Amino acid sequence: MGEVYRATDTNLARQVAIKVLPASVAADPDRLARFDREAKTLAALNHPNIAAIYGLEKSSGITALVMELVEGPTLADRIAQGPIPIDETFRIARQIAEALEAAHEQGIIHRDLKPANIKVRPDGTVKVLDFGLAKAIEPVGGIPPGVTQSPTITTPAMTQAGLILGTAAYMSPEQAKGQPADKRSDVWAFGCVLYEMLTAKRAFDGEDVSDTLAAVLRSEPAWGALPDDLPPAVGELIERSLEKDRRRRIADIAAALFVLTGPSQASRVTRTERSNTVTRHPIAAMAAALVATVGIAAGGWWMGARSGPVEPKPVTRFGVPLRGDEQFSNSAGNLIALSPDGKYLAYIANSRLNLRPLDRLEPIPIRGTEARPGSPAFTRAPFFSPSGQWVGFVQGGEIKKVSI
Repeated sequence: MGEVYRATDTNLARQVAIKVLPASVAADPDRLARFDREAKTLAALNHPNIAAIYGLEKSSGITALVMELVEGPTLADRIAQGPIPIDETFRIARQIAEALEAAHEQGIIHRDLKPANIKVRPDGTVKVLDFGLAKAIEPVGGIPPGVTQSPTITTPAMTQAGLILGTAAYMSPEQAKGQPADKRSDVWAFGCVLYEMLTAKRAFDGEDVSDTLAAVLRSEPAWGALPDDLPPAVGELIERSLEKDRRRRIADIAAALFVLTGPSQASRVTRTERSNTVTRHPIAAMAAALVATVGIAAGGWWMGARSGPVEPKPVTRFGVPLRGDEQFSNSAGNLIALSPDGKYLAYIANSRLNLRPLDRLEPIPIRGTEARPGSPAFTRAPFFSPSGQWVGFVQGGEIKKVSI
């Protein structure tokens, strides 16, 4: 969106980057508004993985951003050399996710995340650049789509009013349709970037913009291109990030940080084994708020008396995210239950029973446990059988059970 020059700040004796609008669009009110928005957006962000802004200067009809000069190649340059090793990919991806998390916490979405907007410094530090399309997070459907709410596609044929404007291969389906973006749109782009780092291939590609947008809307990535020894949880993370229906997509980039923290300790299995582990099923993606913290005293003593001394085992604490369309009900009574073997968590949200296997990223909604419309018979008080094979709950004055 601008021309970037290396410059010297003579007052502070430091190298900086100067970003100016090309002369051909320097007087365009919309471009000037985006430029001004980028300056204000960057000024609101202070994070080691986001390129900093030093100032906004206007002189003789020229508007310029004075920014941190980030040395090193772009991530696109690095990917052009071939797939990035798994451990290096995780190091880069964690830093990208941390930058997005910082922006989202400030109510800002990037909307144009792609390898060309990410730099990797020689010391390994990642910097996310170009917040020129960033905007404040709006409720989905709250604003009619328009030029200022759309991402950009850098091709002259797509710049007139009413058409989608960013880079097609990393656009979420909702952006491709010209709908308002939210932070799940950044999660989609993150999934595209993560996939591309591991494969050196775009998740969605085509001969031109139209083909690429069609792939985004209708096609699936070549999942077989992912490395054989990719940890299953990361494979599932990529799949859930690239759910076309954003209601089923991972709702918060914090989920990526959870999965990518300490990946070298994650088990690595063959593609065949992973395909049996990372299954696809129609469940909605996780949302932002961490809604429950559970302390688990791991051990089998509650399964029956044990002879001899039992050494205490460490407590495990973790967050359980709700899906984006769910909330706890004040009428639900007890909300959560843990299975005796510590492998499953049951909880009630939207008056429906959900089962969360603790070796998976997402919960499974139990169909048939929802309260009927207009019925006061709330589903509440989940509990597990002593064998751990059944989940019980109370609904309408009756105790019911389902097999796990």
